[in-house]
Amino acid sequence: MIAPISAHAIAPAAVLRGEGAWGTSLPHIAALCQRPILLGRSDVTAPLRAQIKHDLTAIGLLPREERLNFDCCEDDLQRLAGTIDCSDAVIAIGGGKVLDAGKLLAHRLGLPCITIPTSAATCAGWTALANLYSPQGAFQADLALERCPDLLVFDHAFVRQAPKRTLASGIADALAKWYEASVSSGDSGDGLVQQAVQMARVLRDQLLIDSAEAMRDTSSDAWVRVAEACALTAGVIGGLGGARCRTVAAHAVHNGLTQLEACHHVLHGEKVGFGVLVQLRLEDRLGGNRLAAQAHRQLMPLLSDLGLPVSLDDLGLAGVSLAELKQVCQFACRDDSDLHHLPFSVTPGALLEALVGAAELSSVRS
Repeated sequence: MIAPISAHAIAPAAVLRGEGAWGTSLPHIAALCQRPILLGRSDVTAPLRAQIKHDLTAIGLLPREERLNFDCCEDDLQRLAGTIDCSDAVIAIGGGKVLDAGKLLAHRLGLPCITIPTSAATCAGWTALANLYSPQGAFQADLALERCPDLLVFDHAFVRQAPKRTLASGIADALAKWYEASVSSGDSGDGLVQQAVQMARVLRDQLLIDSAEAMRDTSSDAWVRVAEACALTAGVIGGLGGARCRTVAAHAVHNGLTQLEACHHVLHGEKVGFGVLVQLRLEDRLGGNRLAAQAHRQLMPLLSDLGLPVSLDDLGLAGVSLAELKQVCQFACRDDSDLHHLPFSVTPGALLEALVGAAELSSVRS
């Protein structure tokens, strides 16, 4: 049987990683553009953006700084698109939502895109994807882009300055690659997808081994392995395996939780890590997966040790009404949700039960 044509935007055109990668990147950036937009948002990263602007100006470029008002949001994107005249590239500096906004803006304007992550909280600096949010921070849609960034600069010195909470969040997000890819694509006959699933398994194992040391010591080799696993390797898996290797129930739960204002202080990976526990409960109760309880027992201590939320109370949702939780479940179960990549049906009612009981499994087997 002849396989159908499949298009994959697998990786950035160039990746520079390591201590001092930013300095090494300057001639590469000069070869891509002369008048880049520098896109950022956070007050915390403002001094870094100022340094980057200074360095670009010093090599003869004419950077123009623009600041996002929201997450990756249509309001910002349309405003920025209307102000761009002779700019010839987008350089996005920040966390995952800033990187997504930069990628999507560059995609719409047909400009080169350069991503500079300031944490290892997501693999957004790598991927040909962008998640779109409302001005209030509620997830709206994930959008596939034509290509990955033209250049990814992963400077360890930049990332090491990020709060440890962001690395813990990145670990949870990267761990989800295995739990989601294995259940949706573990029996795929596609060779690339099979390889992506196995890479996700290796990624999980590495994170189980190295995460504790990485969190203790940001100068350790373990920190380098974990930070690059979260920000880079996780992106490789999504690029090779495609959408079904990227997001299933764990990310669907994240998307549902963003609909609640009470959850907007929780980081992306923190919601996703909680979503993995919800998915495992669904697999245990509805999917007949006898390994789900074992996976749950293996994962819970690590999430707890990393200070990641494992219950609705941990997410700050103890006072949320039943009606609001039902809203989360309705959104997560909508027709086009990634939750339906599970090999069994899930109703909003079943998802609600799993949300409430995510920290436990109903049938823990020895």
